[in-house]
Amino acid sequence: MANFTQDYYRSSTPEIVDTQATYAFEEAKRVSVSRTYGEMTLGLIVTALVAMLTQTTDLFSQFMIATHGWGWILLIGAQVVISIFMGTRIMKMSATTARVLFYAYSALTGFTLSTIFMAFSLGSIALVFALTAGFFLCLTMLALTTKKDLLKAGPILMVALVVLVITQVILMFVAPGAGVLRIVAAIGVLIFAGLTAYDAQATRSLLEQYANQPEMVKKLSIFCAFQLYLDFINMFIYLLQLLGDSRD
Repeated sequence: MANFTQDYYRSSTPEIVDTQATYAFEEAKRVSVSRTYGEMTLGLIVTALVAMLTQTTDLFSQFMIATHGWGWILLIGAQVVISIFMGTRIMKMSATTARVLFYAYSALTGFTLSTIFMAFSLGSIALVFALTAGFFLCLTMLALTTKKDLLKAGPILMVALVVLVITQVILMFVAPGAGVLRIVAAIGVLIFAGLTAYDAQATRSLLEQYANQPEMVKKLSIFCAFQLYLDFINMFIYLLQLLGDSRD
């Protein structure tokens, strides 16, 4: 009887260990994904606070006057540099450095986005922001629960994004009418809706690969938060152009 009990215990132990390991892996994955969306939310809060502070202090106008109109180039250049640096060096930088760069980018975005208060009504901005948040949440939940592999759509979405940017620049000089810009905005919303779903699945997939490397997960959580943050901000801008009420 004693031998039977020992044999049964030995045969069942691997199953217990496997179950515990699976649970630990799933828990680590859930925590890392939650951390990613937490970081993204903090980035959005930084952007919103900086945008409101800049608007109330008229700091953007003062900056443009001080830089003799070259401020846009400086701001866009700084954001591009941060984006490229994070994209190419994320594996080598520390989690602290990645977080500082992300929040610096968020602050710069808030500084430039403060101009929307001059173009659109406050109620319109608040309504579109809430709409973007709800749309973003639905897309994310759909991407994380569907069994369809959306990662295959990545190259197509990136090509569409490049074409959109080039087309938008050309149309600014060739056909800058409001109707054309609204069509471009609608296409932009669709592209970034697709990128949101893609990045949601890419985040889960990437964090799964490094689930057993806590330090790497911290860095990748910030990088993935940065990608999702960009999706949210761009979708918000295009929706605002499409649905926002302009100031008279």
